[in-house]
Amino acid sequence: MRNIDELRNANIGRLILKYFIPAFVGVFVNALYNIVDRIFIGQGVGAEALSGISVIFPVMLIMMAFGMLIGIGASVYVSINLGRDDMKRAEQTLGTGFAMMVLVSIVIMVVTYILKDPILRSFGSTDETFQYASDYLNIILAGTPFMVIGFSLNNVIRSEGNARIAMVSMILSAGTNLILDPIFIFWLGMGVKGAAYATIISMFVLMVWVLAHFRGKRSVVKLRKSNVNINRGILMEITAIGMAPFSMQIANSVVQGLLNKKLIDFGGDLAVGAMGIVNSVISLVVMAIVAVNMASQPIIGFNYGAKSVSRVKAALRISLIAATLIAIGSFAVIEVFPGAIVRLFNSDSQELYNISVNGLRLVILALPLVGFQIVASHFFQAVGKARIAMFATLFRQVIGLIPLLFILPGFWGINGIWIAYPIADTLAALVVLFLLVREWRRLPQMAQETIV
Repeated sequence: MRNIDELRNANIGRLILKYFIPAFVGVFVNALYNIVDRIFIGQGVGAEALSGISVIFPVMLIMMAFGMLIGIGASVYVSINLGRDDMKRAEQTLGTGFAMMVLVSIVIMVVTYILKDPILRSFGSTDETFQYASDYLNIILAGTPFMVIGFSLNNVIRSEGNARIAMVSMILSAGTNLILDPIFIFWLGMGVKGAAYATIISMFVLMVWVLAHFRGKRSVVKLRKSNVNINRGILMEITAIGMAPFSMQIANSVVQGLLNKKLIDFGGDLAVGAMGIVNSVISLVVMAIVAVNMASQPIIGFNYGAKSVSRVKAALRISLIAATLIAIGSFAVIEVFPGAIVRLFNSDSQELYNISVNGLRLVILALPLVGFQIVASHFFQAVGKARIAMFATLFRQVIGLIPLLFILPGFWGINGIWIAYPIADTLAALVVLFLLVREWRRLPQMAQETIV
C-alpha cells in the first residue's frame, strides 16, 4: 500500500511536512470548538456566562482524557503493528478500541450526570455562574459518545497514514460548529444552551464521518464486526500506551479545578473568565505543537516497529526543531499583541481585559521551552515507553504546577498563580531533557525491547 511504502521509505523531512499540514489544520479547527464557543458567549451573553463556561473546562478535560486513553493508545499500537506487517493485529486493535470507546463514553455520561452539581461546585462554580455551567453541561453530556468515538477514531485515521482524511474530519466537524454557534446563540436567542447544541451536533457529524471511513475503501485498517470485542491482551497494550496522555488530562483537570478555586479567592469570577481566555490562546499554540507530534507519531511508531532506528532519530530531531520554532514565534506574537487577542473574546468589561492581558503575558514567559517539552515527552509515548511517557507528562502538572499554585499566591496574589506556569514549564523541560538524552543514547537497543 502507498501509505505503508512512504512510511518505510520516503524522505523524513518531506514526510513530516506532508503530515504536519493536514494535522495542523485539523487540530487548529479542533481547538476552535471551545474557543468559538467562548468568543460567541463572551460577546453575545456576557462576562459571567464566559466564566460559567470556563468552569466546564476541567469536566471536558476528563471526558477527553478517556477518549485519549483509548484513542491514542489504539493509534500508537496500530502504527507499531503496521510497522511489523501484522495487519490482523492492527485491525483487532481497532476493534477492541472501538468497543471500549462505546463502553467508556456511556459510563462517563451517566456518572457525570449523576454527580453534576458537586462536580461543578468543586471546579469553582459560584452562585453567579452555576446556572450557565449547568445548562451547558446538561446538553454536552448527551454528546459524550459522539465526542469520544469521533476524536478517538480520528487519531487512528492519522496513525494509518491518512493525515488528509483526518484533517477533513476536523474541518467538517468544526465548520459545523462555527456555522451553528451564531445561529443558535444570536438568531435563536438560546445563549449558552445554543453553544452546547451546536457542539454536540458537530461531534455527531465527526463520529458519523470517521465510522464511514473505517467501513469504506480508503482506510488501511478496517473496522470489522468480528473484531468489535474486548481482547484483553490488546486492551492492556492500548491502556499502557494511552495511560500517559490520560493521566496528563486527568492531572490537567485537577489543576484547572484547583486553579479556578485559587482564581476566585484572589480575583473573583472574572479571573476565572480571564483564565478561560488565556487557556484558549495557549491551546492554539499547544495545538500547533501537537500537530508536529501527530505528524511524527505514525513515522516514529511505524519505523520503531520496523526497527529502523535512523529514521526514528531523524523524525525526532526534525520534530524538536519545528516545535521549538513554533513556540518561539508564538511567544513573540502574543507578547506584542496581547490586548488585541483578548478583545476577541470580550470587548465590554475593562476589568476582564486588564486581568486577561496581565495573565497572558505572565503565563507564556517560558513558552519557548514548551515545544521541546511536549515533543520530547510524546516521543516516549510514540515508541510505547508507557512508564517514562507517563512520568514525563505528569511531572509538569503534578510535581511542578500543583505545589506552586498552593505556595506562590500567598506571596504575590493572583500574579503568583500566573507565574506558577512558566516556573513549572521550565522545570519540566529540564527533566524531559535529561530523560531524552538518556534514551537517545539507548535508542539503538530500544527497538529490540518489549513495550512496557
